[in-house]
Amino acid sequence: MNPSQAPTPVAATPADDEGKLNDAWLVERTRRGDQAAFGVLVRRYERKLIRVLARLVRDPEIARDLAQETFWRVFNRLDRFDTGRRFGPWLFRVGVNLGLDHLRRGRGEPPPSSLDRGHGDDGAPYDPPDPDPRVQAELSQEVHFILAQLPVSYRTILVLRDLEGFSSSEVAAIVGRREATIRWRLSKAREKFRQIWERRQDAAREAATEG
Repeated sequence: MNPSQAPTPVAATPADDEGKLNDAWLVERTRRGDQAAFGVLVRRYERKLIRVLARLVRDPEIARDLAQETFWRVFNRLDRFDTGRRFGPWLFRVGVNLGLDHLRRGRGEPPPSSLDRGHGDDGAPYDPPDPDPRVQAELSQEVHFILAQLPVSYRTILVLRDLEGFSSSEVAAIVGRREATIRWRLSKAREKFRQIWERRQDAAREAATEG
């Protein structure tokens, strides 16, 4: 190839234009030794990956460590990645598996802390609109507490689908299950969440009445 026709190094790409770069192209550039290309992928997915892991393992510091390990593993496996597949679900599958491995090792989970509000696509009960930040904080802790009561397989799907907005097909790719299985588990997870939510709301109303 004539040097004048060679692709522009990613490092020379203005930050505002990074969003136009295709994941598969960035993977291929990384394979050819363009480290800046992988840097674009990290910037593109890092915040969301940390957020997913923090909601899964309930510890921001551990989530950051797991995210760092995820990118390290992905970088070292790029030669085996099929660019005909989507990079994002593959990355999150590696990350979620690391998070699940962490939970299986039984390191325990910290007390409930703040959790960003979700955006369930079916009017799920954990996303009622309320402009009061104090109420939002209480609601976030309640959501986090209830998520912790769910089996980890259900919690994972709720976090990915309803809190992070991945499609059912993307969740299927991330957790390595059929899309029909994901839809079934999502329905069950939402129902279990709703049951716990309603029980706690009823208990809170009874306590307020007795008080």
